[in-house]
Amino acid sequence: GYNDALKHLNEDILILLNSDVEVTEHWLTPILTCFKSNPNVAAVQPKILDYKNKSYFEYAGAAGGYIDALGYPYCRGRIFNSLEKDHGQYNDTKEIFWASGACLAIKNDVFHEVGALDEDFFAHQEEIDLCWRIKNAGYNIVYTGQSTVYHVGGATLNSMNPKKTFFNFRNTLFALIKNVAGPKVYGFILIRLILDGIAGFKFLLEKKPKHFIAILKAHGSFYAQLPKFLKKRKALKSSIKYHQINSVVYKHFILKKQSFKEL
Repeated sequence: GYNDALKHLNEDILILLNSDVEVTEHWLTPILTCFKSNPNVAAVQPKILDYKNKSYFEYAGAAGGYIDALGYPYCRGRIFNSLEKDHGQYNDTKEIFWASGACLAIKNDVFHEVGALDEDFFAHQEEIDLCWRIKNAGYNIVYTGQSTVYHVGGATLNSMNPKKTFFNFRNTLFALIKNVAGPKVYGFILIRLILDGIAGFKFLLEKKPKHFIAILKAHGSFYAQLPKFLKKRKALKSSIKYHQINSVVYKHFILKKQSFKEL
């Protein structure tokens, strides 16, 4: 839908804004300041707090996103399902790796230069893929804590829906094969497939068989579309270092790190 609509707009800056987001007064001013202060900035995300609990960060973006070596996304203010309370710790303006599609400001020319949103993703993590291509093209993505919006979250698919599990697990594999240069990506994907299997059996132990099946379907869909994504991979001209830590899974679940600063 965004791809169809945005091709008809000529404005310099586009705003991708979910229908379940409440904005605040003067929220656009700090975002525009970010673009004006650095011509290399291609995308900006505001602070995203939880509409239902406004003193806490919201899952989808929080205070700006990152990924680890295996493609697991995490945010300043959110590590997996561990959400931080907002007490001004992320009121800064900082370069990030990915900006949330819940509220994403992006330069029109860059959006089309890097190929818009990949429709093979359909839903979930399509903005991570878009931001990854923006970073690989040499542009900056920043977060500004001077602008705040509130996101309901889960309006398309909530965490209890197996379709969300399907898209999240499959689309991470899509993003890795498409955006990581060199043969090392195949090792990362193998490790991800193993960890996905562990997650699947965890769902079975939790008596959530539909989520286990969703992971199997995600892997099947990945294999079925692998030839298409290998062709997309050929368009990858360069790949920046995309991760700051090797495994957020290890840091969070084994070392029990609960906040971004602990990582």
